[in-house]
Amino acid sequence: MQPENNLLGALRPADRAILAPWLESVELATGEVLYEVGDQVERVYFPCGPALVSFMVAFADGKSAETALIGCEGAIGGIVSQGKLPAFARSIVQHGGRFLRMPIARLAEAKAASPALAHLFARYADCVVAQIFQAVACNATHNIEHRLARWLLATLDRTGQRDVPVTQERLAATLGVGRGYVTRVVTDLRAAGLVDTRRGGVAIVDPEALGWRSCDCNAAIRRHFDLVLKGVYPDETGA
Repeated sequence: MQPENNLLGALRPADRAILAPWLESVELATGEVLYEVGDQVERVYFPCGPALVSFMVAFADGKSAETALIGCEGAIGGIVSQGKLPAFARSIVQHGGRFLRMPIARLAEAKAASPALAHLFARYADCVVAQIFQAVACNATHNIEHRLARWLLATLDRTGQRDVPVTQERLAATLGVGRGYVTRVVTDLRAAGLVDTRRGGVAIVDPEALGWRSCDCNAAIRRHFDLVLKGVYPDETGA
């Protein structure tokens, strides 16, 4: 049976068998924090199904911004390092659900035992760096509407669900902008029939039309995943 996490699913059966004894299933709720800045990273988490995690970088003025969104295509914690290191960013659950987790030390042992496993995780790390590069360029260049539409579509890609359980306050924090800007953009998108709002969330009504209001950053990230780890980035149904 294939795992609900695409990165684990891309491993050879023999390599999955190395990890299997150490994988623990846990349910985490939206808003739970995996790591705060400076925490020792002791476990790696693999989001399953629609579960999502954001890497958030905080600034001295209290603002923050998302640098990467991780879903069933990836993992959080200790992907490159061979031991415990302090977290640079806050890792927060954006969409609650099931996660598989295992100790960093056991993952390091598995990578040492299997060059193929180590190589796959190294390629995934390259994809995460590419996503962070793209986020830096997007945040510096594209307007709030482009970025908000991109983020909603990124969640749809990873979850397959049009209902996005995110408040406008949390969406503003994710984008690193004031809530008033998000309210205006969401109001405009709702007036155009592209999204709808409900208490505690935003519903994507017309993904294709929303794509025309988005930047090309999601597509750029998908292209890189397909070059480096084809089949791992989820399709539009969240699979």
